[in-house]
Amino acid sequence: MDLPPYLATMPMHAITEIHGERGLLARFRLEIRAFDPAARDRLTEALDLAADLHRDDRRVREPYLNHLLRVSIRMMHHYQVRDVDVIVAGLLHDAVEDHPDELAGAGASDPTAAALTALAARFGPRVARLVGAVTNPQYDPDRDRHVQYREHVAASLEREPWARVIKVSDFTDNGLGLVYTIGPKVARSAAKYRPLVPVFRDLISRPDTPLPAPVKRHIFAQLDLAEERFSAILDAPN
Repeated sequence: MDLPPYLATMPMHAITEIHGERGLLARFRLEIRAFDPAARDRLTEALDLAADLHRDDRRVREPYLNHLLRVSIRMMHHYQVRDVDVIVAGLLHDAVEDHPDELAGAGASDPTAAALTALAARFGPRVARLVGAVTNPQYDPDRDRHVQYREHVAASLEREPWARVIKVSDFTDNGLGLVYTIGPKVARSAAKYRPLVPVFRDLISRPDTPLPAPVKRHIFAQLDLAEERFSAILDAPN
């Protein structure tokens, strides 16, 4: 199927359902036209690395790369982000958590630190710092994993305003995207993500979050929609 000329106006999950990874890749390339050639090359390099690292990864019914593409496209299109480091970090935001050995080589005593060092060598220390801020740590097996996840999100984003932008795009894709999946993961994920709605509302509202007011209003509307969907999943009578 040929890609439509109105691809740049389509909602991302509509692109995903109709055109799949091919459509999202084309949409990504449309978005990066706004950048200069050097920036486009850097963004393409990050995309190629993400595609290679996550080549065998799946998210229920789709390649994992689709998620990374939607996170980065959302930042460029809806959040108006033109900071190349931030978009590169968005494309690679799960790379250290999911594939540290492929980034740094097996055998490191601290795979996460080694992978972040490898990212810094390739894309710069700021990209590595942003990816580090959205990389989940090892959790205490004796404590609730979801509680620790929320604590980590709040603490790491407190000190990294641009990481908030990456994480809220990730949250939007994961949370609002629950209606596009099936099975027991839907309720588990809704219970995990729902308590983060007020956390993100607070973080995005802060003056140091580097987004213009209309973008913040857009994100607040998305958080409202996420809460509606979580309520429909968790509060609806059986």
